[in-house]
Amino acid sequence: MPFETLFLLIILLGTVILLVKGNLLPSTIFFFSVTLLVLFNILTPQEALQGFSNVQIAIIVLLLIISYAIEKLKILPIFFEKIISFQLSYKKFLLKLTLFVSLFSSILNNTPIVTLLIPYLVEWSKRKGIPLSKILIPLSYAAIVGGTVTLIGTSTNLLIAALYEQYSGKQLHFLDFTPIGIFLVITLILYFYFLGYKLLPNREEPIKDFIKQAKNYLVETYVPESSPLIGKSIEEAGLRNLKGLFLAEIIRGKKLIRPVNPQEVINKGDILIFVGDTKAINELLNMRIGLELPKACVLPFQNLDIVEAVIPYNSPLIGKNIKELNFRAKYDAAVIGVHRGGEFLRGKIGTINLKPGDLLLLWVGKDFYKKVSEIGDFYVINKVGNLYKYSIKKGFILLLIFLAIVILASFHVIPLFKGLLLYILILLVLRILSFSEIRKNLDMNLIFTAALSLALGKAVMNTGLAEYMSFFIIKFSKIFGTIGLLIALYLITLFLTEFVTNLAAAAIIFPIAVNLANQLHIDLKPFALLIAFAASGSFISPIGYQTNLLVYSLGNYKFTDFIKVGLPFSIIYGTIVIICIYILYFWNENS
Repeated sequence: MPFETLFLLIILLGTVILLVKGNLLPSTIFFFSVTLLVLFNILTPQEALQGFSNVQIAIIVLLLIISYAIEKLKILPIFFEKIISFQLSYKKFLLKLTLFVSLFSSILNNTPIVTLLIPYLVEWSKRKGIPLSKILIPLSYAAIVGGTVTLIGTSTNLLIAALYEQYSGKQLHFLDFTPIGIFLVITLILYFYFLGYKLLPNREEPIKDFIKQAKNYLVETYVPESSPLIGKSIEEAGLRNLKGLFLAEIIRGKKLIRPVNPQEVINKGDILIFVGDTKAINELLNMRIGLELPKACVLPFQNLDIVEAVIPYNSPLIGKNIKELNFRAKYDAAVIGVHRGGEFLRGKIGTINLKPGDLLLLWVGKDFYKKVSEIGDFYVINKVGNLYKYSIKKGFILLLIFLAIVILASFHVIPLFKGLLLYILILLVLRILSFSEIRKNLDMNLIFTAALSLALGKAVMNTGLAEYMSFFIIKFSKIFGTIGLLIALYLITLFLTEFVTNLAAAAIIFPIAVNLANQLHIDLKPFALLIAFAASGSFISPIGYQTNLLVYSLGNYKFTDFIKVGLPFSIIYGTIVIICIYILYFWNENS
């Protein structure tokens, strides 16, 4: 095996390991990998940068901007409020939810759709007494499957379109995905209506678990009459920088002091509330500095201003610990618990490195909502927004204009790129968007990952790795025929999708498909569609797709829940994709 091929294999293996670990943003990992490939002359600078001038990547950027604008207009929640009812049975609610989410995910970025609807699902869950764990996986799966219906439904489809044009010189059309995509949406709805709902776990929300076990995260102490701390400031008393604990607030009679200023003077009878690792309280009390544990807890848990927030896959907080982020000053909130993978993390909260999908329990101050509304570092998911900056009528008109542009583009009346550019111009003229908002809210992680994925795919082709891989797949197909070839390509893509990212899976596997098509003298298009559907088919793992990550901790799910619910549907989904592509593109040749 040539050095270049071996070196690329090492780079790809390292990329996969880093993506699975989740300590770095995917864009950072891809940038590191592509940089090494350029330094070792496996890629030219032009090949490394070609993704940034690709039309399909540009369309991803335009759709991200439009998705943010529609999210800002709050039109989708208005629609959703119209179709949901607290009188609906659970199964009818699931039916409407999956249909609604699938429909809008076919034309809009699915991550904002999920984040916009979660607060409403939380409210419905509370009123009906049905756990969120019975709702959130269907929400995520509907967003994923809905995205497969059109070219613009997901960034994966657009990346595949970019790769297809790069290697074949042809274009994938807007509705090439639609026949199979609609079939998959109908299958998903029927799956959850008749079978899937039985497989969903019945678990309490993390915040309820927190309330029950609050003493594991909140520590209450008081200042007795004989305490030497009386008359000292917080800083003088040495309570400013405690290991494993953070002084969140002081209760002084009927007065609540929060946040606590370092110069705040301690009074007799003060109740000091610490947040963090409760084991550290033993060290504090053993220091005998004048604090004692109360005989009875006086914390009014039902009145605490606690919110939940999810760390998205593209958050700049990933890989950083809470202490270095200066969380309290930046967001006017104290982190009182981190929920990951079905359990609260133990230890010193300040030293926990955040990962995608982490659910943060936040004790928030009065300026919290104002501060987080200006950034996208995390999603607050248990607050239903009911204030609309723009008129509902204007919002509906703008949504209809967008739908009109999508329909015209799908029938080749106008080019999609020009139509989206025109729509963004309308949003800017009407001051729905500003360039500063676009700059702040644009998902640069996704853009860089998509653009650099093209470079990674080019490296797979340049080094001959694609040729090596296609050789083994062809040998497999000689035994099992065309169906065997489709199954092998689908499973390899799916495996990568479940454990890294959908974009990485598509970029790595596509050059292999190109070699297969060339060697077997087969049209590349069916392979392109197969990879697109496989790369979007992440149902078995919570880490393979961003919407799964968003609901993972919030629903108090375990990894095995996704296997239990997702494996049957993944088999059904994959079977439909393979059979449909075989019938549509290979049936006549093999009959």
